[in-house]
Amino acid sequence: MIKKVYFARNVYFARKKVLAKRGSYLDHAATTPIEPRVLVAMRPYLEEKFGNPSSIHSWGREAREAIEKARQQVARILGCLPTEVFFTGTTTTSDNLAIQGVARAAKKAGKGNHLIISAIEHHAVLDTGQALAKEGFQLTILPVDKDGLVDPQEVAKAIKKETILISIMAANNEVGTIEPIKEISQITKKKGVWLHTDAAAAVDYLEIKVAELGVDLMTLGAHKFGGPKGVGLLYVKKGVAIEPLTYGGHHEKGLWPGTESPALIVGLAKALAIATQEREEAVKKVTKLRERLTKGVLDKVPGSQLTGHPTQRLPDIASFIIEGVEGEAMLLMLSDKGIAASSGSACTSGVLEPSHVLLALGISPEKAHGSLRFSLGKRTTQEEIDYVIKTLPGIVKKLRKMAPKGI
Repeated sequence: MIKKVYFARNVYFARKKVLAKRGSYLDHAATTPIEPRVLVAMRPYLEEKFGNPSSIHSWGREAREAIEKARQQVARILGCLPTEVFFTGTTTTSDNLAIQGVARAAKKAGKGNHLIISAIEHHAVLDTGQALAKEGFQLTILPVDKDGLVDPQEVAKAIKKETILISIMAANNEVGTIEPIKEISQITKKKGVWLHTDAAAAVDYLEIKVAELGVDLMTLGAHKFGGPKGVGLLYVKKGVAIEPLTYGGHHEKGLWPGTESPALIVGLAKALAIATQEREEAVKKVTKLRERLTKGVLDKVPGSQLTGHPTQRLPDIASFIIEGVEGEAMLLMLSDKGIAASSGSACTSGVLEPSHVLLALGISPEKAHGSLRFSLGKRTTQEEIDYVIKTLPGIVKKLRKMAPKGI
């Protein structure tokens, strides 16, 4: 126990030293630093408890017990049965498994071929839906309003007798808008249609009990809330028909075959427990810092505009359009000053096309190129926020002077 405490303390101070040296990390929506307590929980399964959980000897049984204990812990947090929790590789693989798996099961049973998703979904959902459309499935992409909200009544109108699944994210990872999942779930229940939500961006700050949300499938990824990369989670309500995407083993009831990593799964469960326990405190702290950052940017950077819903948004995301500059140029100059930010989803970084999320909000392609997202974390400090407020105006001013006329 003493060794664990020293290890966690050393990890904490080492990370603090690294972050202090590098500057302000405000890109938590892309990924979060791993919690020292999570590393402590994982470490035994990276060292002495290394058994294959499918093996029947004591090493294997020890690893299997750790996975099943983690599954029970996750189930308690989500308010579901342990048999409804499946561990996968990432949020993206969970999204694919949920959407393709339900679609293929429905097709196999001859129950319908219509899917509904929103225009601001992560590419893990959007691209999966479009790929299924090429195979002959019907796909409806719902519009959102200028704040990024899906209208539940539009969902109701889009449902038809062939509809088998609706996928609406719990909260948008680029602009932070929180979607009315509970209201949508009331509609889907009446219509007898399965509802899936990608809750990857929401875990640290929103309640994710599946019964309260009313969802039938939900996906998470550990690295979005202080856990390790390389492990995701899929909740599948009992009774939902779903087909595997890959084959080759009995793991996760055959739904996601392949040798499980006890260390990663234990890390996910521990990170989820910490996020749940510390949620109330995190919401208060991070909301206050986000409001300080938002006010500072809007006051000190002429031509700046907040994107996403002004109040119905995640505490950690402050996203803007900065007129007259290119987002990529801002990111590079911010990075030179020791500030990590984003111009949208990390999965689309390097792509010169404007964000599909911003376009769906009705923002012109020209303006969308000037997008800037700061995403805060539980360890973000007021000093980091003030440094951004002090630094950004000068960068924007310099870039505007350098820009050709007409931009």
